Amino acid sequence: MDILFAGTPNSSANILKYLIDSELFNVTGVITQPDKKGKRGNKLIESSVSALAKKHNICTFKPKNLENDKCLDKIKAIKADYLLVIAYGNLLPRWLIDLPEICSVNVHFSLLPKYRGASPIQAALLNGDTETGITFMKISDELDAGNIISSNKIIIDQLDNKVILEQNLTSLCIDNILGVLNNIPNRDMNYEEQDHSKATYCSKIKKQDSLIDFNNTCEEINNKFRAYFEWPGLNFLYKNILIKIKDLKITDIESDNSPGSLYKVDKTGIYLNTMDKVIVITYLQFPNKSIISSLDAYNSYKDFFN
Repeated sequence: MDILFAGTPNSSANILKYLIDSELFNVTGVITQPDKKGKRGNKLIESSVSALAKKHNICTFKPKNLENDKCLDKIKAIKADYLLVIAYGNLLPRWLIDLPEICSVNVHFSLLPKYRGASPIQAALLNGDTETGITFMKISDELDAGNIISSNKIIIDQLDNKVILEQNLTSLCIDNILGVLNNIPNRDMNYEEQDHSKATYCSKIKKQDSLIDFNNTCEEINNKFRAYFEWPGLNFLYKNILIKIKDLKITDIESDNSPGSLYKVDKTGIYLNTMDKVIVITYLQFPNKSIISSLDAYNSYKDFFN
């Protein structure tokens, strides 16, 4: 089974590794996002998918534009039964969708039509969902709107954050991908059309989304912490200093003052009022400092918080 693969982040790379390691697939080419400048200096950083493909000597393309890049003729020459797309990062042009012999398939980390767009895992956590899943769909011209080939559900645990849930969804994809692709040639091609009237959308996460709004409930703040655990994290302003939250818990303590004000600080944590109940921060990080526990914060910054 010849696969032309398109993807960019770690989750895509983990699925690509499964395809490479399996004797049932032959990855004939990889398309990924161009290298980006690192946080410091001008050093270019390649995507996780690019690094893995290079390691296995797979022909890799990093077009800036899929309509007029100089590598397009080489991509068009690739032979593939399937184009498999997992978090590539851009809409695909029609010529690429039509390129494979059998089908172009996108794996989206939600139960479509819910959470079309760039951040479905974070959206499920932000909204406090108790289940989510993956959807294998035929790729269409519209964002995440293609007919559904197959979908698989998974339970979201209350302790799941973005990293854990993404790992679970990646494993779910790996467990099902062979059966889905093998079954496509044997099925009637009239797959389930999405109910577009029920479509919801999630946008790309921005760095400024990391700031806590204490006018939210403690549960909403905790959901935000879970969703943004990997990036951009969760921060709060206290005495004009931006402090990163590295671990957070909700309590049953009713708030006794305005949202964002200090409830108390002791060796067990920094307790802050929200709209309804108190949250406790047990690990935190001051600007340009190492991560510290609430005990260290109590010993070193007690006067700052009081």
